[in-house]
Formats: sequence, C-alpha cells, structure tokens
Amino acid sequence: MASTKDAKNEKIIENKELNIWEALIPAIVLIALLMYNVFMAGGEMLGGYSNHYILLFGGVVALAVGLFNKVSIKNMLFEVWDNLKKVAVPIVILLLVGALAGTWMLSGVVPAMVYYGLKILNPTIFLAASVVICAIISLATGSSWTTSATVGIALIGIANAMGISVGMTAGAVISGAYFGDKMSPLSDTTNLAPAMAGSELFTHIRYMILTTGPSILITIVAFIIMGFMIEPNQTDSGNMVINDLLTNKFNITPWLFLVPLIVIGIILLKVKPIIALTIGALLGGVFAIIFQPEAIKELTGASSLNVQSGFQGVFMAFMKETSLGLPDFINNSSMDADIKDNLTKLLSGKGVQGMLWTVYLVICAMFFGGIMEAIGALTRISKSLLSLAKTTFGLFASTVASCLALNITASDQYLAIVIPGKMFSKAYEDRGLAPENLSRTLEDSGTVTSVLIPWNTCGAYQSGVLGVSVAEYFVFAIFNWISPFMTLIIAGLGIKIKQLQHKI
Repeated sequence: MASTKDAKNEKIIENKELNIWEALIPAIVLIALLMYNVFMAGGEMLGGYSNHYILLFGGVVALAVGLFNKVSIKNMLFEVWDNLKKVAVPIVILLLVGALAGTWMLSGVVPAMVYYGLKILNPTIFLAASVVICAIISLATGSSWTTSATVGIALIGIANAMGISVGMTAGAVISGAYFGDKMSPLSDTTNLAPAMAGSELFTHIRYMILTTGPSILITIVAFIIMGFMIEPNQTDSGNMVINDLLTNKFNITPWLFLVPLIVIGIILLKVKPIIALTIGALLGGVFAIIFQPEAIKELTGASSLNVQSGFQGVFMAFMKETSLGLPDFINNSSMDADIKDNLTKLLSGKGVQGMLWTVYLVICAMFFGGIMEAIGALTRISKSLLSLAKTTFGLFASTVASCLALNITASDQYLAIVIPGKMFSKAYEDRGLAPENLSRTLEDSGTVTSVLIPWNTCGAYQSGVLGVSVAEYFVFAIFNWISPFMTLIIAGLGIKIKQLQHKI
C-alpha cells in the first residue's frame, strides 16, 4: 500500500476546461457497463475478464474526453504510470498473500485452524465471533489486509466446513477487519485522514467512537441474529467427517499455530507487510517439510521426501494453484457432490498464480483512475459536490458523496481520503467546524466503503484473498455500508458536532 507520506503529498489536478457532465461521462459508461455485465450477462459479458475489459474501455472513454479538452496523451499516460507505481507494493502483497495461502495449506496451518475451529466455535456464534476476532487482530496490527490474509482465510475455511455461507463469513471478516483498521493508531488510513483534515491523531480516534461504536454494535447484533437463523449443513457427524479428512491428509498439531503467531508478532513490531508476509510464506514452507511429508509426496508424486521433492513441493505451493485429492472413504461415499466440492476447497491453495486475476484487475483499475485523474475529472466531481453544500448537514453529505464517488472512479481509497480532505478542509473551517469532523467523515465514508467496490484496490484485494466475490459479501459487510449512514445520522441530528476553538 502507498505510504501515508506519499498520499499526503498527492497533487490535485484541476482542468477548468472540463465541465461536470464531461467529467461524469467515463464514470457513467463504466457503471452502466458493469451493471449490465452483472445483472444481464451474469458477469460473463466478455468472458472471465469482463470487468478488466470494461475498466480499460472506461479509461479509453476518459482518454477521449481528455483529448477533447486539450489534455495531452503524454500527461494522461504519465498519470497512469504514476498510479501503477503507487500500487506496486499492493501488487507484491497480493502475490505474497497467494504464496502464503499456498504454503499455509500445504503445511497444515489452515487445516489445523479449521480442525480446532470446528471443535471450539459453535455455528450459532461463529459469525459474531468472526467479527470480534478480526476486529482484535486488526486493532493490534493496524491492517485489514493482513487480518484477512491470516485469520480471514482460516475463518472462510471453517465456514466452508460448517456449511455456513462464505458470503456471510466474508462480510463478518471484513466488518471486523475494517473496524480495527479504522480505529488503530497503527493504521495508515487512520493516520492519513487527520493529516489531511488538520486534526490530531488521538483526537480523531476518540471522535470516531461516536459513529464507529454504534456501527460495530449494530454489526455484531446483526450477526448474532443471523447466527440463530442460519441452519448449517454440517451436523456433528458431518464435522467428524471433515476432521477425519483433515487428519487423514495432514499431521494436525498445535505446533502449527506458531506460524500465524510469529507473523502477527512480526507485524506488531511494525515490520513492513512485505517482509512479514514473505517470512510467513517461507515459514509455511519450512513447517510443510517438517510436519507434512506425506502431503508433499502426494503433491509432487515423489516416492520419498528428500531435498529435491521437498523444494519442489514448497515451490509448487508457493507459485501455483494446488490441491490434494480427497481420500477414498470420501470419494467412494454417497456424499453430495457440492459437499465434496467444499471439502476439496479445504485441501486447495492459491499460490501466486491464484492471485493473478486480481492483480490484472488492479492494473486495469489504475489505468481508468489514472486517466480520470489526469483529465481533472476527480477534482471536478469533488468541486461540484462541494458546491451543493449549503448547510452543515449538506457539507457532511457532500463529503460522504465525494468519498464514495472517488472510491468508484479513482479505484483507490487513498485518493478517496486525500482529494476530499484537501478540497473540503477550508469549507469546514469557514463553517466553524473542528477538523476532526472532516477526518471522521473521511474515514466513515472513504476508508470503509473502498472494499465494497469490486474494482477498487481494496475490493479486489479482499475478494481475491478470501475467494468470495464482492457481490456475495456486499450485503453482509454491514459495518462498511452502515458507517456512512451513521455519520450522516449523527450529523443530521446535530449530535456533538465539535466547533472550532478560537484562540484568544
């Protein structure tokens, strides 16, 4: 992810030649095509890479608008290149997450989490517990991304085993992860928002409690209610079959939990995510050689575990999409085919190869966002929304709308914080509003909604890591979509809207 310092120094490109309708043309085309693809073509209008092609086409439309308004191709391509440089680190992180998921499967780390999770977690409380677990991990690490890449993957595995909707589970994981990301002083966005608005970090965090507290409580209550309403497909005997499967394919031991504990400990020491995830993936490989020789032999087809087969097995898990076969006692059973498919997922790893679809989507999104930025469309959209703010509530609403619009058009949560932060700060000051009003609204609408946009870097990341589409988890990411509504409710009711303290 881009550093907070780089995001703070983000330049804002203005183009006085561009009017609001011209700025909206590429966004309207993009959204119209994406909606047609989802609702009319079942997501397959142009094959498996439909969204990629649509983003590229939207970028071409934006480029045509730019040429019409005398923006040079060189400047537009420069902004695209600049955008691609910003996502170089997120792309590496995505690839490492795939590698980590692969080696953690082969080493038995994720299977062990599923095995013990089935013994400890009751299906009724599973969803609410997922929110709380991810919130705690994310608060401690300051990162929703690493939370999803570690415990999130395991929780999806447990949900598959229990027969609980992976859409619900992904929504619970994301809700908890983004609560922690939003409230942790270690989070980049939690530092960026007050920096852009001109408020102080811990003042900003305390002020967010007013909207974030009710949002997370509503989320947890909703998942508790869902827990009582769902009917898991798996019975106790079903769980026994799953645990028999896992113990048949892996050497399950509590020692395997050392790997995620070490990774979380490294992150708490503020080691860069790339280093932490690399260590996690390599540790997974080492533990695979130590604890899972039979799994390595099956994956490689070798007759014995030696240096060559060990290296080959770990390399395959690191780089390729891999899967171990179901044992005969399941293959030869009368078990439903869908259940067998879910069990196969417990034995599958992504590897770097499994993340390439997501990486390509991020690159296409940066092409669209870069052209939109170069032609001045992003600034024009924010300025037009700002001009609609005639009241204090209107100012809050315009900020929320601007953040949402930029998450859609710029495909980047940092720009959804930076541009409105720079554009709206003077307006808040002119109305006598303390800067934490703006910083809180930026987080409530910019940070948390990024994951609800499939082509946004955050939406693409979470979907790729958890293996659940945005459409599947959107409704269940309760914390994320309720947060902007909560900030508008608080603003509309005028509850504790902090005023500027003028120095005498």
